[in-house]
Amino acid sequence: MKKQHNNPWTLKSSRVAYENPWLRVEHHEVINPSGGDGIYGKVHFKNHAIGIVPLDNDGNTYLVGQWRYTLEAYHWEIPEGGCPVGTDPLQTARRELKEETGLVANEWTKLLDFHLSNSVTDEYGIAYLARELKQETAEPEPTEDLVIWKLPLAEAIEMVVAGKIKDALSVMALQRVALLGLH
Repeated sequence: MKKQHNNPWTLKSSRVAYENPWLRVEHHEVINPSGGDGIYGKVHFKNHAIGIVPLDNDGNTYLVGQWRYTLEAYHWEIPEGGCPVGTDPLQTARRELKEETGLVANEWTKLLDFHLSNSVTDEYGIAYLARELKQETAEPEPTEDLVIWKLPLAEAIEMVVAGKIKDALSVMALQRVALLGLH
């Protein structure tokens, strides 16, 4: 039986604690579901997360390697980027794939949409499968120091299973490709 869910939280006040061009951190004074006073921090992203699993005719995909400042570690991920709210996500996916890898795809399939870390953020994202690839010149942003790795899709999926790829968007998108048998 489906239960109607109503919001058990009451917002008493809200203020912006920090803001920059990419995100806003809000401090909320609330009455929690048990009726007690509480606080809640919310991170609002001004972009949607976009991820792309490029897949060539030989069953290869492309990962992007880069140092992630927040984690102080090097990570392998699918090509990813931010889509300003109100902008077409597929156009952003096309731009990010070309920018980071130099690849242009003629066939696009939406894999999934998702919310990341929904206990503290409203971040929303979409992942795509890109096929019928053509190699052109990558155009990374000046702040990006990227390494592109072409490898069999099965190997990238095995990296997820082995815990070598930890980026949530990459894990979700690569697992979705495997589960749907799209390779």
